[in-house]
Amino acid sequence: MKSLFIAAVFAIMLAGASQISYADTLVFGASLSGPAESPPNTSPGIGSTTVTYNTVAHTLRVQITFSGLVAGTTASHIHTPTAVPGVGTAGVATTVPTFPGFPGGVTAGSYDNTLDLTSLTSYNPAFVTANGGTAASAEAALIAGITQGRAYLNIHTTNFPGGEIRGFLGPTPEPATMLLLGTGLAGIAAKLSRRRKTIKSKED
Repeated sequence: MKSLFIAAVFAIMLAGASQISYADTLVFGASLSGPAESPPNTSPGIGSTTVTYNTVAHTLRVQITFSGLVAGTTASHIHTPTAVPGVGTAGVATTVPTFPGFPGGVTAGSYDNTLDLTSLTSYNPAFVTANGGTAASAEAALIAGITQGRAYLNIHTTNFPGGEIRGFLGPTPEPATMLLLGTGLAGIAAKLSRRRKTIKSKED
């Protein structure tokens, strides 16, 4: 019975992975905090981000919410690539001095904007130069850093010019995939419950 359950879960996960692989978008997310910065700090600020890469349109939608910062915002970027996934620091890859339209001088807020990755204006010029000199090569380097876990998004403030809160970007399953997984697990649980009841009634 246990092996049947494991096999079924594995099959559902494979189906979900297949959906993500063939989708036009890749979704990444991160929780942002002071302790996740380098060096870590004790800021009470928190945030979250969702970054959606459209592989056909070559766009990158950046969504951020944040609150509780100890000082006003000055900038926000995606940095990549760090030498090791999940740790360290790297130069700014996206627009400088900050994301276009990112709210400045606030301690809480939200942001939602889409970058055109076919345009050089979506990148830090130094990042483009270091990665082939074209928008296409910069896009490849940026997405490679994100998919390898070597990219982070952070928010800079006047008290923390190097970054007050940050988080490393990681893959986020699509809602349809999570629904598929949840529905499948619920069905398996119900079937196992009925089987246990049948066995118990026979024993009685």
